[in-house]
Amino acid sequence: MRIVFWGTPEYAVPTLSSLILSNHSVVAVVTQPDRRRGRGKIKSPSPIKALAIENNIQVFTPIAVNNDIEVEKHLNELNADIYIVVAFGQILPRRILDQPRLGCWNCHGSLLPRWRGAAPIQWSLISGDKYTGVAIMYMEEGIDTGPILIQERIRIDSTDNHTTLSEKLSKLSAKLMIESLAKIQATSELSSDRGIGSLKLTKQEDIQKEITYARMISKSDNYVDWNQDSIDIHRKIRGLYPNAYTHAREQRFKIYNSEIIDNNNGLCNSYTTDKDSHDINLHELDKPGAILGYIEKKGILVKTRDNIILITQAQLEGKNRVEANALIQQIEVLSINHLGCS
Repeated sequence: MRIVFWGTPEYAVPTLSSLILSNHSVVAVVTQPDRRRGRGKIKSPSPIKALAIENNIQVFTPIAVNNDIEVEKHLNELNADIYIVVAFGQILPRRILDQPRLGCWNCHGSLLPRWRGAAPIQWSLISGDKYTGVAIMYMEEGIDTGPILIQERIRIDSTDNHTTLSEKLSKLSAKLMIESLAKIQATSELSSDRGIGSLKLTKQEDIQKEITYARMISKSDNYVDWNQDSIDIHRKIRGLYPNAYTHAREQRFKIYNSEIIDNNNGLCNSYTTDKDSHDINLHELDKPGAILGYIEKKGILVKTRDNIILITQAQLEGKNRVEANALIQQIEVLSINHLGCS
């Protein structure tokens, strides 16, 4: 089949790579325009564009595909059989969805209808879901409302963060998309309506799950509020990895890894604190964000609304990422007693 692939981030790379290595033909790639990325803010192509160029595949980079008549015309002239979408980053209008004779198909990183929308992986972690997965969905005009061809779930490990879970789901997306193409290709001799009908797609309305929406993550979401419960803070650190942060003496303090501390795991009685070297006022110890002490070879203990959280890896603005004893030493040397807004 002749395929136009729509995608942008690293998450979409395994699926495009699998398609390039398959017996299908990727005739073009549509991706977001070059952006300024990294610390140096150097303008660079998306990971998908870089892979397409490496494989001599034609690339389109519309700023807004809904308004780009030239790109729409060129795509139509390619006479592709199917469009495959993985984290493209723009909504496709009906006239684009209607172009390929076998339709547009999306690899979505959740178990639909849970977490329709822009950030399903982040919200599955933030919400404490035990399972997630990938759905191969026939695209409609609504946001992730289309019927499902294949859906496969995986367990979310307690150590998973946004990066590790994204890697797992991106590989699963690639596998399921190749499996789906075999099913879709089997209908290629039928008319469009008959072909889609023969696939026996599952309507999301027939799945006994609550519909939830994964709104786009904003910069303000990354800020850690110590007035929240420990479990909510811990889930945020995992779900927004590596972007969760707080403040330490008005400097940004990024938090990469954490653990929940409670009386049942025995750690709560084993921490050490030196109140003189920290110059802590005793009444400040009950305030959320107070650094209560540390666990040797583990990290620093911070008060939350309901309990204590252990930060095991972090980075103070202008310094290197540190963990365990190096983190403890940095906090002690700088005499940091409290995290968050004073």
